[in-house]
Amino acid sequence: MTTIAIPPGMPQYDDVPRYDVAAVRADFPILDREVNGHPLVYLDSANTSHKPRQVLDVLAEHYARHNANVSRSVHTLGTEATEAYEGARAKVAAFVNAPSVDEVVFTKNSTEAINIVAYAFSNASLRADADPRLRLGPGDEIVISEMEHHSNIVPWQLLAERTGATLRWFPVTDNGRLDESGLTDLVNERTKIVSLVHMSNILGTVNATSRITARVREVEALLLLDCSQSVPHMPIDVVDLDADFIVFTGHKMCAPTGIGVLWGRTELLAAMPPVFGGGSMIETVTMGGSTYAAPPARFEAGTPPIAEAVALGAAVDYLTGIGMRSIQWHEKQLTAYALDALGGVPGLRIFGPEVPVGRGGTISFALGDVHPHDVGQVLDSLGVQVRVGHHCARPVCTRFGVPATTRASFYLYTTTEEIDALVAGLEQVRKVFA
Repeated sequence: MTTIAIPPGMPQYDDVPRYDVAAVRADFPILDREVNGHPLVYLDSANTSHKPRQVLDVLAEHYARHNANVSRSVHTLGTEATEAYEGARAKVAAFVNAPSVDEVVFTKNSTEAINIVAYAFSNASLRADADPRLRLGPGDEIVISEMEHHSNIVPWQLLAERTGATLRWFPVTDNGRLDESGLTDLVNERTKIVSLVHMSNILGTVNATSRITARVREVEALLLLDCSQSVPHMPIDVVDLDADFIVFTGHKMCAPTGIGVLWGRTELLAAMPPVFGGGSMIETVTMGGSTYAAPPARFEAGTPPIAEAVALGAAVDYLTGIGMRSIQWHEKQLTAYALDALGGVPGLRIFGPEVPVGRGGTISFALGDVHPHDVGQVLDSLGVQVRVGHHCARPVCTRFGVPATTRASFYLYTTTEEIDALVAGLEQVRKVFA
């Protein structure tokens, strides 16, 4: 990979072990294929990541040798499946430095994880004996931001409709950062929960949350961070973040689709009423009523995504083996390289921070007046896979006055040569639509 000069003020990562990107790429079978007669150039990892053999093999092995339901059998296969499932929970807990393994709730994705919290608030608001931190009504406020993914907007809109609470939000600055100038007014004594993206899926912005967290604590509100784009790309420590909840999803971190994580503080999960009713989440059931299991089982009704969770554990092993700081350093280099390379394309406008500080390897842009769908189709004809559209973050597009953007996003297997292919492809787009 090309050596990249890191700009002044950016962490140098001198003590971080480098890894062999070519060796990593060899772990991912899909990267060997061609698209439209060209080598595959995959620049859509913010949408979903590819899966290494080490994860695919664990998934196949589970179904081939250990397939059974969990927590319901005393036979050998049931015991093996349960141990693998709970073992994956322990791996995930260690990966984010959770104080307790019971703070890790398996979900199907980040969207479901956020909805669990939102509906727990809603259910608690119907009960006079519920924890007051979880009860909402007219006069209470929920705070999000203008740069959220729809999955961190719509659940709170629905919660506000159900409870009569008011939804407010942080605006976004011209350079794609959170505008915290109104922090004291926005997060106030009426605020019950603040829910923010940690790293934007469209702008690439990594939000420094310390000032917001301090204000949340000052007014005794709760804080949820959507870490869907940060957990796969950098070391995350829930103790250091000092959030009350974080959410993330497996398919963006080398695991299968259909598995996600809600992490919550023990005492808050214990105070939250259940959201889904059914098997496995109960303590006792009679025709007159039911009592509920302690977390995390309380929030995992029915048969869970067992094999997917086991494969998520394998993905955690894989990423840990490479080193999250090493992955972060690799992507920092790629981002610096890409911002410089894309900055040389005539007529190209980058949305979000234009310096590789406080941002990740997700870059959205517009190319003159060419519609992003046309950009994406020309690039696809050259084997370059990017994302086009509003990226489930339409308020951001509205904020910057565009209907959609083209987005290139990187991961541990991305190379500078692939960024060069993107730039060459954009030159081809310019020729086609000149």
